[in-house]
Amino acid sequence: MKQWPEFNESGDLPPGIHVACLKDVLEHFGQGNLRRTVLGQRLQRVYAAVCRTGCLARFILFGSFVTAKLEPGDIDIFLLMDDSFDVSKVTGESAILFDHMAAHNYVGASIFWLRRLAALDGEEAAIHDWQLKRDGTRRGIVEIAENDTK
Repeated sequence: MKQWPEFNESGDLPPGIHVACLKDVLEHFGQGNLRRTVLGQRLQRVYAAVCRTGCLARFILFGSFVTAKLEPGDIDIFLLMDDSFDVSKVTGESAILFDHMAAHNYVGASIFWLRRLAALDGEEAAIHDWQLKRDGTRRGIVEIAENDTK
């Protein structure tokens, strides 16, 4: 079981990338009330569908779901995909997830994605940028990994 840091005074995780397995993410953020439970179920569905592509490199969560907010609005996700990923070959539910508006309407998730090669300053920089909030401050984000030993 992952030991999560305390939320700061803004209700955010401390800046940094907090790596955890899906089970630990769901136990910490996907319960406590009906809204969080529903969002946790959506996250499981999205994660499984993206993994089925066979091209997922990194799965990053940011936004209200990974905060202390009682009623998060949705799930915000950044996907880093392998360079071999061809979105035109993705079918079914997984295909919907790679269309930002369709994903939002279908599963209530804001999903952004890039291929590794498209991360101009490198994948670490692309991921670290999701820590930046609209007000210019930094927050912690969560990376879901098969095992949390990253």
